[in-house]
Amino acid sequence: MAGTAARYLYLARHGEASSDESRLTDTGRRQAELLGERLRRSPLSVIHHGPLPRAEQTARLIGDRLDGVPLQCSEAAGDYLPHLPAKEELPAEFADTMLDRLARFPAGEREKGPGLAREALDRFTGPVTGDEPRHELVVTHNFLVAWLVRDAMDAPAWRWMGLNQGNAALTVIRYAPDRAASVLFHNDMAHLPAELRWTGFPPELTA
Repeated sequence: MAGTAARYLYLARHGEASSDESRLTDTGRRQAELLGERLRRSPLSVIHHGPLPRAEQTARLIGDRLDGVPLQCSEAAGDYLPHLPAKEELPAEFADTMLDRLARFPAGEREKGPGLAREALDRFTGPVTGDEPRHELVVTHNFLVAWLVRDAMDAPAWRWMGLNQGNAALTVIRYAPDRAASVLFHNDMAHLPAELRWTGFPPELTA
């Protein structure tokens, strides 16, 4: 009878993208390459990535630096709003501002998002069946990293908002049997030189 083992979920936002988001910039490509170099020592079994070009290109550049790790495209690893809160879920002092911001996103991202977010939780989180730990990388977008970190911390569903991820920064969550999920580290940029860090953050949060 198969046992249950830990899953180590590695999460990375795509590298810096061009203004039309159709491709990575030179900075974004270098960020992805350096993340791939860092992950060479990690026992990854698969690289999941979203379907948009900036995530796919990042995943391929990382995969080029690994030894035979397969890539799998997943809509659940894409770019969408994972949870649309009702007004009563939010702190009253900024509920209207947050709801107004969410309403500006394309209808497709708002309507399909919650279902894809549930699929992401089912597919990417929790311990795994078997006797060996599994290490998986998901190359995705800002909102999904925030959603999965929020879930690991048992924070309210709306709290994915306000968590910012740097381009090609690395987050790792451990899902071990019989214990709560653990965020081992978040937004780690140690593999990037100073000039490649902090892209993707709002200007006021750039260090």
